[in-house]
Amino acid sequence: MSANIDQAEFARYLDSLQNQRRLSSHTISSYARDLGELSALARAANVALDAVAHFQIRQFASQLHGKGLGARSIARKLSAWRGFYDWLSEQGGLTSNPVDGIKAPKKAQALPKALAVDDAVYLVSHTNPLKDADSPAQLCNRAMFELLYSSGLRVSELIALDLQYHADYASAGWVDMHGGEVTVTGKGNRMRSVPVGRPAIQALATWLAARASIAAKHTGADPHALFLSARGTRMSARVAQLRLEAHGQALGMATSVHPHVLRHSFASHVLQGSGDLRAVQEMLGHTSITTTQIYTSLDFQRLAQVYDAAHPRAKKVTRK
Repeated sequence: MSANIDQAEFARYLDSLQNQRRLSSHTISSYARDLGELSALARAANVALDAVAHFQIRQFASQLHGKGLGARSIARKLSAWRGFYDWLSEQGGLTSNPVDGIKAPKKAQALPKALAVDDAVYLVSHTNPLKDADSPAQLCNRAMFELLYSSGLRVSELIALDLQYHADYASAGWVDMHGGEVTVTGKGNRMRSVPVGRPAIQALATWLAARASIAAKHTGADPHALFLSARGTRMSARVAQLRLEAHGQALGMATSVHPHVLRHSFASHVLQGSGDLRAVQEMLGHTSITTTQIYTSLDFQRLAQVYDAAHPRAKKVTRK
């Protein structure tokens, strides 16, 4: 199949997509670009399009990956190529589709975002400079943020906490102030208990006094919820998220902070200090150790940064 015939076949195929499948002009343009790349790769490999083999399509995908093309883009190109070869087979030009069974390289797993230790401590220990530090809302925020970082809770677990255990309606979670422990119900309706640090216990004790003043102002205040909104209702996940984001912005944090960042920071920092992956798994409530192992990558990334910055043989040499 010559280059001219390639173009002719492409034109016929694109025409069928437009007139028979009624695809949009934007989609047709995308298909044309992807097929043009297939043609260029085939020419570089000195092979006609109708003679491209399965292993060569695999090589083409690897070449695209080596050029830095993302997994999603490669998957789209493979889909376009597969469609073309299916059509070519229907026209009697091929006996099999060389793209069948070939998948794009797996997308690299994104590492969770975690704050540096100093940044996490600064975030939860400092009050919003734009607000009254002694207001009930700010005392509530301080207690929530300290507890999120202290125990690695999900925001859904945080807002479900009650003042104390209630057997009459089976509390989803509560804090044992004297024992320094929080019990929560996580994913899969699994309960777990996690230690609570002294700063979080102190912040909670201060909040409890302010909570009483909020409850007294609202006759319909939730009698069980540990964290209350300004209206006396149980704190919602969205409000907790917005409060933390605003708090981080007021303190001049470089990145947007949400509750899961504190959970990731908790896991990363405990792992850095202890190296006990199983303990971190239990405290996070992960059913599989594989889920927790992502934090070992995060910890290694931090160690690699320290190494690159400190080791003499890791530094780039500047020649004069």
